[in-house]
Amino acid sequence: MLEPAGLTPAEETVYRMLVTVPAAPAQEIAAHCGLPPDETERVLASLTAKGLASGTDRAPRSFAATPPDVALLPPLQRNSDALDKARTAVTDLLETYRRTRRRRDPDQLIEVITGAEALRQHLRQIQDSTRHEMLWFCKAQYVAMPSGSNRAEFDALARGVRYRVLYERAFFDDPGAVGNVVEGVRAGEIARAVPHLPLRLAVADRAIAICPLVPGGPSGGSEEPTTALVRGSSLLEALVALFERYWEDAVPLDVSPSGTVSGTDGVTHGDALSATDKQLLSLLVAGVADKAIASQMGLSRRTVQRHIQGMMTLAGATTRMQLAWQAARRGWL
Repeated sequence: MLEPAGLTPAEETVYRMLVTVPAAPAQEIAAHCGLPPDETERVLASLTAKGLASGTDRAPRSFAATPPDVALLPPLQRNSDALDKARTAVTDLLETYRRTRRRRDPDQLIEVITGAEALRQHLRQIQDSTRHEMLWFCKAQYVAMPSGSNRAEFDALARGVRYRVLYERAFFDDPGAVGNVVEGVRAGEIARAVPHLPLRLAVADRAIAICPLVPGGPSGGSEEPTTALVRGSSLLEALVALFERYWEDAVPLDVSPSGTVSGTDGVTHGDALSATDKQLLSLLVAGVADKAIASQMGLSRRTVQRHIQGMMTLAGATTRMQLAWQAARRGWL
């Protein structure tokens, strides 16, 4: 078990014995470990050289173990650091290899996947290997993964992978869909809705995507689905841009403590804002400063900023300029 720390099986046996006693002479160690005296001497010399044990100067010479945290953790940490560097080097080499192959062999850019089972397997694999972010278009009526069956998402969320998922309105008509979305959002998924999505799509780390080539499954007839696995290319960049374009216009889904979901129609209506928010928004868009808005409306500046932040969250905006654009598009003004 301690080979990663640089110990042979015999050295590990002797070291484990030494940590159970304050000190012991070589003869006692040999008898306890079942080793010949000459081998015991070699093992003790090796442990001493590695800093795992120390011997007394007085006769009969006894040996004591160095504390494990001092003796074992530093080499293990060095090995761990070396492994991390090796993994990074392998990842870089793999990416270089793939880039070279893609330039010389266009078939490396797109892999055709036929059948629902193969599609499920690939979807699980790309999620298991995702390190940063997954992007999803979820249309109504599943093709390979019934709603709620994608447990790989929850494993990835637990690892810290970010999930941004777009649902089309009809998706919520599927049995159990709302409950599954609630479970995902509570686990950390960032969900939005739109009236309609153009295709099914999954993108892992902006490096690989899966999208349909030929419709199939429940929503596309009885034929097995035919999909494409797309690797780094202009096509992949276009798919990511398509996702971001729909994401920008989508309505954030809000999950209440009771488990209900609002925003599933994919459209935010003007009456989603209170009268106070509408008045505040009109002043904000007109260029009135927060302090002046607070004075005109009889509110504190902090309250004004809290209302603005609430509208930004509702609109899915990260800046006030985006809020103004979304407000005009959604009919809030």
